[in-house]
Amino acid sequence: MSIQILVVDDEKEIADLIKLYLELEQFTVHAYYSATDALAHIENEEIDLAVLDVMMPDMDGFTLCRKIREVAHYPVIMLTAKNDEVDKITGLTLGADDYMTKPFQPLELVARVKAQLRRSKTYNQSDSTERKEEEKTDHIITISGLTLDKHSRNCFLNEKPLNLTPKEFSILWFLCENQGRAVSSEELFYEVWADKYYSSNNTVMVHVRHLREKMNAAAKNRSYIKTVWGVGYMIE
Repeated sequence: MSIQILVVDDEKEIADLIKLYLELEQFTVHAYYSATDALAHIENEEIDLAVLDVMMPDMDGFTLCRKIREVAHYPVIMLTAKNDEVDKITGLTLGADDYMTKPFQPLELVARVKAQLRRSKTYNQSDSTERKEEEKTDHIITISGLTLDKHSRNCFLNEKPLNLTPKEFSILWFLCENQGRAVSSEELFYEVWADKYYSSNNTVMVHVRHLREKMNAAAKNRSYIKTVWGVGYMIE
């Protein structure tokens, strides 16, 4: 069963845009344009994460968040047009897990959705059973001679240790976790640096280049990190 995401925003264009981007990631999205209609869904259907607008005419997002927390503990991301620290504190106090101010970049929202799902341990890769080369436990990943241990932060390639920085290890771990899927620079930056990504920021590109340089000597003519032009990076 796919991940079920609830999106509630009285601005139809925004709700539909969020729905489009999340559906491209194979999530099942239920979009509502009023909190009252969404509440009926919350009470009767299983949900894995909710994205809630704050300013809605029938019921504000804070009230809706509070009602969700009365019955469930899945992640909640709040959206608001106000860049107000008080609103942020209010949302987090009521049980929200994250907070974004409009206007926002849809790809950043997608990255935050995935991060919250991972943290709640509800997100899993649908194609994990199809990865013939990958042997994975909770803290160890092995892919064609590449082994990473998340607990010790050790990395070996063809039995040779790789001296990776913490950021390089985190990038490689995240790419391996998402083997076979192109990961954008925006998603990588948010996952590893936990900060907003700007198009002029070449931090991810520089770290990936250094990572490739360290892997090349032991790679035996195999390129592990593939550049997917116009998208990002992928380990096949």
